Amino acid sequence: MKNGEVNIRYRILDEQELNEADHELVEAAKAATHTSFSPYSHFSVGAALRLANGETLQGSNQENAAYTTGICAERCTIFYANAHYPDSPVTAMAIAARQADGAFTPTPVSPCGACRQVLSEAEHRFGQAFRVLLYGGGKVYEFASAADLLPFQFTADSL
Repeated sequence: MKNGEVNIRYRILDEQELNEADHELVEAAKAATHTSFSPYSHFSVGAALRLANGETLQGSNQENAAYTTGICAERCTIFYANAHYPDSPVTAMAIAARQADGAFTPTPVSPCGACRQVLSEAEHRFGQAFRVLLYGGGKVYEFASAADLLPFQFTADSL
C-alpha cells in the first residue's frame, strides 16, 4: 500500500491588504449578496468575476421551494459569463455570504461541491487558472487556482 498527500496553499489577507482591483472585486461580490433570492435558507451569497476582456460580472444565489432547482451564486455568475462572453476566460472570482441577520459570515465561505466542479471546468475550458477570493469577517482567503478547491477533478480528460 502507498499513501498520497494533497497540500493546498492559500493566503489569508486582511481586507485592507488587497490591491485595488481585488478590493473592487470583493466589494462587487459583497454587493451581489443584496440581489440574492434566499427566502428558505436566509443565506445570501454573492459572486463577482473578472474576465480577461476586463468585464466584471456579478451573480447571486437564487432559491426555489423545490430546492434542487435553485442555483448558487458561483454557478449563476460563471454561466452568465459563458453565455455572454464565451471566448473570454475568467481571471479572478470573489465570493461573499451574508447570514440571516444580514451580517457577513465571520469567516470566508467556500463554494459547494457542484460549484467547485463548475469552477474547475471553467479553468479547464480555457487551459488557464484563475484566482479565487473568499471573503468573510474582514478576511480574504486567496487561492491561486480554482483547482486548489477541488484537487481530484473530473474533467473532459477523465472521459
